[in-house]
Amino acid sequence: SFEEVAFLLLAGHKPSATELAEFDQALKDNRNVEASVLDVIERIAVEPADVHPMSILRTGISMVSHLDPECEDNSTEAEYRKSIRLMAKIPTLIGACQAPRDGRARVAPDSSLSHAANLLWLMTGKKPESIATKVMDVSLILYAEHDFNASTFTSRVIASTNSDMHSAVCGGIGALKGNLHGGANEAAMDMLADIMKDTSDSSMTVEQWMHRAFDEKRKLMGFGHRVYKNGDHRAGILREWGLKYCEEVEPEKKAWFDLGDEVQGIMLREKDIHPNVDFPCGMT
Repeated sequence: SFEEVAFLLLAGHKPSATELAEFDQALKDNRNVEASVLDVIERIAVEPADVHPMSILRTGISMVSHLDPECEDNSTEAEYRKSIRLMAKIPTLIGACQAPRDGRARVAPDSSLSHAANLLWLMTGKKPESIATKVMDVSLILYAEHDFNASTFTSRVIASTNSDMHSAVCGGIGALKGNLHGGANEAAMDMLADIMKDTSDSSMTVEQWMHRAFDEKRKLMGFGHRVYKNGDHRAGILREWGLKYCEEVEPEKKAWFDLGDEVQGIMLREKDIHPNVDFPCGMT
């Protein structure tokens, strides 16, 4: 589970059953965010309407830092506790941003749910199906594999100056927001939407669209990786689980996966470039 992986990354070893239970309970106990913070998040989520959700999350983390009594304590013990608090509260901040954009009231965290399920609950206001929870859990695990990419590097630079953890995370979010990094999954989905639209009337094939993009030297998002030169193993895992969710819950959306597979095949054949994890994430 994501909780097990998170414990491993923070504590440096796999958790025992007791350690995992205590860690899981600590996450659940720290999910609540002060109403004053959530009210601000709700307000800026809808006015102005074009504020990027990553910018709103960055603001929310900055705000909760002022309410964390250990914000300026950089001891190992305090950093561990702050990590748990931040991990627990981020889904609540995300939910407070998404609810008003969907035109519904925000919901409170549910302590009966896992981290992944609670995130989906806060984002949608609906209790997620087990397959949806599994897909989100897998996605969180796969995206935890970030050693020295742009956002992690940014956070490490900030932390190396003896700044505080909240500042480091805010900086990481700022780097992650860009479409050449974390925003690539959104950009990949936008690209597929463009292909779907341009090929819907049969006047253009997907292959023709791709060759036009090659000729225009268009940046095709969700492909290539600085480390995984021969293919990002995470991409296949997330595609498999996303497709399982699609087949069980929303079979009418399988067309997106069919299109994605065709685009992926053309990229591999024509450019010898593999998809990275952001490509299936957009569809999933």
